[in-house]
Amino acid sequence: MGAALSACWPLLLGIGLMMLGNGLQGSLLGIRANLEGFSTAITGFVMSGYFVGFLLGSVVTPRILASVGHVRVFAALASLASTATLMHAVIPDPYVWAIIRLVTGFSFAGLYIVSESWLNDTATNETRGQILSFYMVIVFSAMAAGQFLLTMADPGGYELFIVISVLVSLALIPSALTASPAPNIEQPKRLSVAKLYKISPLGSTAMIVVGMAQGAFYSMAAVYADLIGLSLTQISTFISVVIVGGALMQMPIGRLSDKFDRRQIILLTATLTAVSAVFMFYLQGLEDKTWFMIGAAMFGGFCMPLYSLCIAYTNDYLEPDEMVAASSGLILLNGVGAVVGPIAISLLMAWYGASAFFVFLAAAHVFISVFTLYRMSSKVAMPLDEQGDFVAMPMRSGPIAATMNPETEEWEEEEEIGTDPIDQIIPIPFGLSKAQIAILADLAEGDDDDDEDSDLTDDGPSLWNRNG
Repeated sequence: MGAALSACWPLLLGIGLMMLGNGLQGSLLGIRANLEGFSTAITGFVMSGYFVGFLLGSVVTPRILASVGHVRVFAALASLASTATLMHAVIPDPYVWAIIRLVTGFSFAGLYIVSESWLNDTATNETRGQILSFYMVIVFSAMAAGQFLLTMADPGGYELFIVISVLVSLALIPSALTASPAPNIEQPKRLSVAKLYKISPLGSTAMIVVGMAQGAFYSMAAVYADLIGLSLTQISTFISVVIVGGALMQMPIGRLSDKFDRRQIILLTATLTAVSAVFMFYLQGLEDKTWFMIGAAMFGGFCMPLYSLCIAYTNDYLEPDEMVAASSGLILLNGVGAVVGPIAISLLMAWYGASAFFVFLAAAHVFISVFTLYRMSSKVAMPLDEQGDFVAMPMRSGPIAATMNPETEEWEEEEEIGTDPIDQIIPIPFGLSKAQIAILADLAEGDDDDDEDSDLTDDGPSLWNRNG
């Protein structure tokens, strides 16, 4: 574990700073939108722009990386995200904010892709699961901690926007000093949405609805909390306990899904999420918010693991070499749902009041429960010994995170070793990362420093070497 952490701690530090800023920004904008007099419906449209940009960035960034290089792309996108944050305070207009949110989503999608590709390239078969676990801890911890930065200054001022800009800018430092060679992003074979649905109707459908629910929550939770009269401290606590609850319940629910028909666990988890949302509907009116916060932790604990459950269930019906493409497709479906979710919930809140927030979330998870029952009645369960292992996957991540699944990567590396021409030149010690294998290949092929043509993807020398 120590070796895995020492190899990637600067990257994890950069990711943590990004998530601190991103977690704070989502909540701050919801509160600031209310202060600026934006209607609830308009705020939902504005907030959905982030997910539109995120989808675009997920598609475009890998193409840019092929010609520009990881460090340069990361620097450009971090600068763009940092600048866009400050523009919120300069131009408090909903139409401008919608464009800024799109730019922010595009930027963060690229930042995640670069960071995740570096993490994936750093990992070996032995450390891949540990690095993914570290990544999960950093993502959840930073998102939860970011909520409490709301209390540092007045949301009606510009100070908090500066804090976010500084955090995103600081995230650039560890990655800007990273070692060459830059990681290689391999495009997985694609699975069409139709084929993905044919493979797993439940996984595909549930992933869209999970995206709607979780996108709606992260976009509009601060707006909802502000409308029902919570203080800044209470808003921070409310959102953070949902995140912490989701983090704590990931592995218990995941391990349970390994021991039973995974559809039963999806049904149970979605149902308990709906029940928790109904409780929250009644608890929101209590003057003492203790039970409200406890209910929020329960809601997050059951709601957030559904993302990983859908991926794990779909992977049960796939060969290892199909999992990356399928997971990327599921993340895309989740992103589409996340675009729709904030718009739908904001319209309901505009028509029926803030109380519609948890009504929408309850209804979304009731739909998942009903559809799961339908699938259970129409298809025989997979034998337990044929199910794969549950792997918790980070939310708000890029498609490269799918390649960090230990099962898929182990299969790919086993296939690669022995088939590449370099394996015939020098023996490949077991446990080396892909970056280290690339360095051995360069040594075997000779020194190319005198080549007249420079490689556009060579990002130059570095201060620290992520591969030791």
